[in-house]
Amino acid sequence: MPTLLSPPGSSPAASGTAVAQPQRQPWPAAWALPGFRWRLGLIVLLLMGLLAVVPGFYHFIQARPGQQLADPLLDLLPVRDTSALTFALIYGSIAATLGFLARRPKLLLRALWAYYFLQLLRMLTLWLVPLEPPTALVVLHDPVMDHIFAVTTQPIVRDLFFSGHTATAALLGLAVRGRTWRRALGLLTVTIGLLVLVQRVHYSYDVLAAPWFAWAAYWLAGQVCLSRGKAQSAQ
Repeated sequence: MPTLLSPPGSSPAASGTAVAQPQRQPWPAAWALPGFRWRLGLIVLLLMGLLAVVPGFYHFIQARPGQQLADPLLDLLPVRDTSALTFALIYGSIAATLGFLARRPKLLLRALWAYYFLQLLRMLTLWLVPLEPPTALVVLHDPVMDHIFAVTTQPIVRDLFFSGHTATAALLGLAVRGRTWRRALGLLTVTIGLLVLVQRVHYSYDVLAAPWFAWAAYWLAGQVCLSRGKAQSAQ
């Protein structure tokens, strides 16, 4: 017998149409997975620990002498101070990407792990490859990092291989989804790479290697975040 709210012949059983279940919001759905919760908590702790270690490490890098490299490609470019534009692009793109990822908790989790691995890879390469900056260096003034490292009379300029600015932009492009987003961030990566070269804060080798390290960091993050995530989502 049809109910008062359903016209005759329109009940789910009669029509064969299943009643649509309300879809859970992304964050509650992700938080319901134990693997997501402990991975998120762990990466937050690891990033906080990294923040305590990084300033001392970079001061060590700055105090250590290195080798200066010949760079024919760098010689073809003009020398300019591009600090303002460089960091406007970097911090603007970070803010936009975080806005994109904030509604996608699993992608955000992988991006956080990728950023952590990227910092570890860069610290490793900086330790293994001591370099002196190019001769025409124009000091890059980062309003955030200068404060963290308490840079006043001696800025950090020996953190060369590989380019952290270029790698960060490349990592943002890997973290997002959609052709428009990835094209925009791909163009941004190329632009930032050129800007740091024009300012002579990196060799071309540092910039060309950066996207490969970003890819490696994102792949490693995938091994951490996706190995059991598929199994959990299937349950």
